[in-house]
Amino acid sequence: MTKLGYQIPNFNYPNGSRETLFEDVVAQTLAAEASGFDTVFVMDHFYQLPGIGNPDDYMLECYSLLAALAARTSKIHLGSLVTGNTYRNPTFLAKTITTLDVISGGRALLGIGAGWFEMEHNALGFEFGTFTDRFEKLEEALQIILPMLEGERPSFSGKHYSVVDAINEPQPLHKIPVMIGGGGEKKTLRMVAQYADESNLICNRDEIPRKLEVLEEHCGRLGRDRNEICVSWLGFLGIAPTQEAAEAVRKEYWQSKGIDWDTADDDFKAMLTSRMIFGGPDQVKEQIQGLLDLGLDGLTLNMIPNGHDSEMVALAGETLAPLFNQ
Repeated sequence: MTKLGYQIPNFNYPNGSRETLFEDVVAQTLAAEASGFDTVFVMDHFYQLPGIGNPDDYMLECYSLLAALAARTSKIHLGSLVTGNTYRNPTFLAKTITTLDVISGGRALLGIGAGWFEMEHNALGFEFGTFTDRFEKLEEALQIILPMLEGERPSFSGKHYSVVDAINEPQPLHKIPVMIGGGGEKKTLRMVAQYADESNLICNRDEIPRKLEVLEEHCGRLGRDRNEICVSWLGFLGIAPTQEAAEAVRKEYWQSKGIDWDTADDDFKAMLTSRMIFGGPDQVKEQIQGLLDLGLDGLTLNMIPNGHDSEMVALAGETLAPLFNQ
């Protein structure tokens, strides 16, 4: 289960190139592994997301990259935060995640969600459909994928997918945890309660208590023990050796987005930082402990401002891992 995850959401780095890109990603991953992170995640997208970069920024295909990282690591778990269900047939996804598990020696995690990035779907020819369509597809996919990962040969005939005696051999080397990402209270968290081992909440910090309460309610209706589900939160981290250095990182990051941090008003700053944590080690540790005190079981952090620097990834892991090893 994910207690301290590191997500790599972008692949455009200062002074980087196509030739060095993979080794830059490996360096981040090895730093995360050595410093105490338990899982490395990459995004399952083909275009970069708004707010992080431009559509034509570099974006490596998720499962090809994870398989390559499996060959370069030894103990860290590997997964997607999260797989867009709309991009793959469920049987193909079951085979893909199983192959990753075999290659990695039993270190795969299946993160999955309904899919949301409409521009990417339209540009590349993936069927987007309605909100309802995508969540119907996700639930049908889970009813196919989960039995395949557990050694069954499911037959299923639904509105969107049909399979007959779907074989998945070899079987995974361990029980692959299934994480559903998102914070939707009616559909996403209900499916977490019904199908998942993990939930990764995507919401503002002040929304976390409400999301945990809703998940508890769904578990109660379905007869599921909430304690069986590991609940984590996706946040954005900017860490540096000192508070002053972290403030400089924050200012530079927002300047790159066309925002002058020094002149922004307090309400605007609060909106910008609702999912972001900046600080030196002591300040970051205090903020993370505050999040855990809300009832979270774990955290996954990306480091868009300076994650390309493997020394900062290591600093984050060394700072935070002790919170999860008490």
